[in-house]
Amino acid sequence: MGSGSLIRPSAADLAAARDKTIPDLIGPGLRVLFCGINPGLWSGATGYHFARPGNRFWPALHRSGFTPRQLLPDEQRELLGLGLGITNVAARTTAKADELTPEELRAGGRALIERVERYRPRVLAVLGIGAYRTAFGRPRTTIGPQPDSIGDTEVWVLPNPSGLNAHYTPDSLASEFRALREALVR
Repeated sequence: MGSGSLIRPSAADLAAARDKTIPDLIGPGLRVLFCGINPGLWSGATGYHFARPGNRFWPALHRSGFTPRQLLPDEQRELLGLGLGITNVAARTTAKADELTPEELRAGGRALIERVERYRPRVLAVLGIGAYRTAFGRPRTTIGPQPDSIGDTEVWVLPNPSGLNAHYTPDSLASEFRALREALVR
């Protein structure tokens, strides 16, 4: 069980988190491997994925039916028991994803393909259409299932759950996550 809330990193903790990496939450036989763009400073400071307050990943997971309750970032290991994992296109932490170079995203895409080929999740769900377009050279990609797979792994693109993504409300974000969950049971 999680602590109920994460310790709030200080400004110094956040500054020190720049360019750190955090471990993937991954293993064989996953139903879905969720893939963020890269860890933010809160994640780098705490060691937990999607740790910044206001990030909508954890609420979207729960509201879409992937988790029985809304997990906190420090409860992320519970995802593995549900057949879910987390990785990132780019490993290094930044304050904003736009600090990553196109080459970092392309290199991250190549490394992501290697991880998917190794662990073979049923679905890779990339959380961020712009990052996906750059990392995989697919400029016309839209949200949802993709025509290309990685081996036997289906690929989906979902909206970035960052609170900075104003294009999606919490309801519309959960709806996109739900579409993926429902496709898994079909």
